[in-house]
Amino acid sequence: MKSEIQRILVLCTGNSCRSVMAEALINDLCRGRYQAWSAGSVPVGHVHIKSIETLKRHGINPGQPRSKSWNEFAEQPFDLVITVCDQAEGESCPAFPDNPKRLHWSTPDPAKVTGSDAEIDAAFDKAFLILKNRVLDALP
Repeated sequence: MKSEIQRILVLCTGNSCRSVMAEALINDLCRGRYQAWSAGSVPVGHVHIKSIETLKRHGINPGQPRSKSWNEFAEQPFDLVITVCDQAEGESCPAFPDNPKRLHWSTPDPAKVTGSDAEIDAAFDKAFLILKNRVLDALP
């Protein structure tokens, strides 16, 4: 019996850092069991370069992410919708068919960190590790 791949949508506000990293982590670590996409309530229109650098530094294929609105997915069915920022969790998401299960993975926004390159890299690494642990714990 072949099991069907579960569809996941990862949401945040800007769709440039956390949701992009979570999408790549799910698609890389859970290949064959889950397929993920990401979107934002108010997409910034670009993916933060540090998100891509962080994924690559940790051996995760970033794919070809782009910053996009969650409205692109409003009519698509998902098994699971995950918010990764506290602001997006409180926003009114589009209604998705089949009433997907919802999870919230509160993750600090590394794009808001200022300082040296090392401090910024550390913030992206911290967000990456939080998300990786969530993926490994919640999506067996």
